[in-house]
This record gives sequence, C-alpha cells and structure tokens, in this order.
Amino acid sequence: MASQSEQPHLPVPAGDIGLLTDFYELTMAQSYFAEGMDGAATFSLYVREYPPDRGYLVAAGVDDALDCLAALSFNDASVDYLRDTGVFTEEFLEYLRDFRFTGSMRSMPEGSLFFTDEPVLEVTAPVIAAQLAETIVINQVQYQTLLATKSARCVDAADGRPLADFAARRTHGSEASLRMARASYIAGFGATSNVLAARRYGIPPTGTMAHSYITSFDDEAEAFRAYARRFPGRSILLLDTYDTINAAHIAVQVAREMESDGHRLTGVRLDSGDFDDLSRRVRRILDDAGLDYVRIVASGGLDEYELNRLVRGGAPIDMFGVGTRVGVSADAPYCDMVYKMVCYGGRPVMKLSAGKASLPGGKQVFRQYDIHGKMAGDVIALEDERHDSGEPLLTQAMTGGQRTTPASPIDSARQRVADGLAKLPDQHRRLKTPARYPVSVSAGVQRLETQIRRELAGGGA
Repeated sequence: MASQSEQPHLPVPAGDIGLLTDFYELTMAQSYFAEGMDGAATFSLYVREYPPDRGYLVAAGVDDALDCLAALSFNDASVDYLRDTGVFTEEFLEYLRDFRFTGSMRSMPEGSLFFTDEPVLEVTAPVIAAQLAETIVINQVQYQTLLATKSARCVDAADGRPLADFAARRTHGSEASLRMARASYIAGFGATSNVLAARRYGIPPTGTMAHSYITSFDDEAEAFRAYARRFPGRSILLLDTYDTINAAHIAVQVAREMESDGHRLTGVRLDSGDFDDLSRRVRRILDDAGLDYVRIVASGGLDEYELNRLVRGGAPIDMFGVGTRVGVSADAPYCDMVYKMVCYGGRPVMKLSAGKASLPGGKQVFRQYDIHGKMAGDVIALEDERHDSGEPLLTQAMTGGQRTTPASPIDSARQRVADGLAKLPDQHRRLKTPARYPVSVSAGVQRLETQIRRELAGGGA
C-alpha cells in the first residue's frame, strides 16, 4: 500500500526553517560574516556511543534533513524578529534575507545500518551555511534514528509476528507521532493507527475499538454485535473492559452469529493483565469453539523486551500493537549524535577534547562481508581513499542545495533495513549486551590524525 515516492513534509513552514536553530549558530554566522570567512566547511554527523544495549543503529530522518536543507532560508518575519533581538547588524540581516543553502551532502541511504563513529552523512557548504545546518540536521536524524532502531529491535523480538504502531497519543507532539509511524514502518512494522501518517506515507491503517465504546452500551454483548454489524470483515473485539475471560465467551457467541451471516470474526484484543496467561486461556476458549481462525492481538506496555519474553515463552499471540515505550524510545530516549567540523577551507581540522575527539577530513565508510555474505566490519576512511574489498556507504545526495535524487521510497528504505538486519550477525542483534560491531580507522585517517595532533601541539607538519 505504501506510496512509491514521498513529498517533502517540513517540520515548520519553509520560511521559518532558518530560525529552527540554536541561537549560537546565528551569532557564529554573524562573526563569520564580519570576518569575511566564506571558505567551504565539511561537517560529519555521527554517533559517539550507542544508547544502552544497542549494537547497531538504523539511519532514519536523512531524507527529512535533505528537505530541510533545500528549504533553509529566512523570510521577512524571521529577519524582523532577529532585528528585534538587537544582536545582529543590518548588513548581516540583509545577507540572511537573501540566504539560500547551496551546499552538498553525501549520506547513507535511508534505512541503512550504521555504527558508532561512522558518519551517517557529511555536509559541505560555505561555512555559514554549513554551520546553520547543524541543529536541523541533528534534530531530524537523531530522533528518527532512535525510533527506527527501537522499532527494528521490536521486529526482531516479535520473530515474524506482525506489529502495528499505536504510539500517536503518547509521542512527544503531533510531528513526533508522524515520524514514529514512518520510522516504525521502515523498521518493519506492518501498520499504524495514526490516520494522517497512513495517508501521508502510504502505510496501511489499522485499529480496533476503545474501552469507551464498550462502556457506552448497556451490554458488552450488544457493543460487540453493533461493531460486528458495521465492520463484518474487520472486527477485532476488545476483551478486557470488564472481565477478559467472560468477554472471550461473549466473543465466541458473536463469532458464531457472524458465521451464520456468512462472516468471520477477525480477532480479539487483550490490553491489560498477564498477556501470557490470558492469551493461553482465550486461545483455548476460541479453539474449543472451533474458532481457530480468530486471531489474538495484544497491546499495552509492550517493547522489545516484553515481546521477546512473550514470543520465547510461546504465548499464542498473533499480532502486537506497540505504543508508548517505543514511541518515546523509553529505555534510550536520546543518543549522542554530533555534527563536527572536519575540514575548513581545504584544511582538515579536528577536536581534541577528552572523550570527544573527532576524526579529521571528509570520510567514506567501507563495509566488508564474510564468505557467507554477513557483515564482517566497517572501515572509516578518507573520502578519496580506495578500499577495493569494501562497499562504500556514503553517496551523493545533494549538490548546489538541491537533491541529486528523489527521496527514497518508503518501501525501499524498509527493504534496506530488512536486508541489513539479515546480513548483521546475531551477536550484534542481541537485545541485551550485544557484541560490539568491528569498526576500524584506515591508515590514511590515522596518518592525518597524527599529523594534525603534532601541528596543534606545535610540533610542525
């Protein structure tokens, strides 16, 4: 059902994108402007360290970052606001009025697996433009990468059972709910309850009923019958409003009535209690009534750890609705994603801060595979280095402020995640204490790093 292409959906109106930044980006930009600094700068976006228990990351939000950069500008209202702060000169404000992002980006495609220290993208532009890109690029990629990674772990834990995104009411805002629906679908979820996201991204919509629907009727059985009359081909009855086991027997009665009318009950949903025990008891009731075709859906408080427990324990649950804990990435609500300058004016640069040192120079990442086609390790190399045995991961995504190719179709990104996980050895996919994936640094990067360290220490070239 997913669409083959996606239209840009900016987080704010296009003319406001320039203000979706940290204030110091603008003060630095004014200083660059006053000093006449307009050399090309390259910035790398990467993650320093994994969130807890993660052994890989799923790149998401790259396409949205590209859309934001293509729209990066300051409308008259934005310029007037900045003037009112009293911080900026008229010359700089007039520069911003005509500002457009004209830089380039190389990036990993949406849905790629990546690992710590590897640039998921690199932006090259005149230094003011590259600096102004920082906040919006991190904002778009860090959050969506968290959600896609969390969702991919849920898909792994579900072991083939379908998952649906139920997170819209729990995410941190309406825009977050849309990003969650998209990120989870890319990661392998099959549907979303978020209707706007379903329309926007071409994701199959799904839903059952709420407890309020049941309580609005005088009788639980009549509520079930009323819903089945309106949706005879897609009825999933919610069992836990009053007493789950009693409701399962009522569902059997309604299912038999539906059969007499030539229809079949699609499923029943559990939303509270001990899912393992209740699903077994409900499954027995359904099977004893000859309703082995009725599926059991579970929702409420689920994440990859609970999914893993239920699936490994053999709970007879056919589908899961996943919401709060995944929609906010509850166990890991942030990752240490940074955007660091690696070149300015043709000169490689680096940061030396303890625990936060960066690698100098524009980069390429090469992925190597073993004889079985499994991922064996990545090499972070300089952009112009060659590694004939590895697959280069960064490709040109933007030139002159415009995309070089259309946004990745959502199903292509989805397939990329599935292919990547299939090639990632199991020890790196474990939900707890995964093995660290091997990422090395090329000889060229090492030499350049040593050279710059000596120069910064006063030792010369």
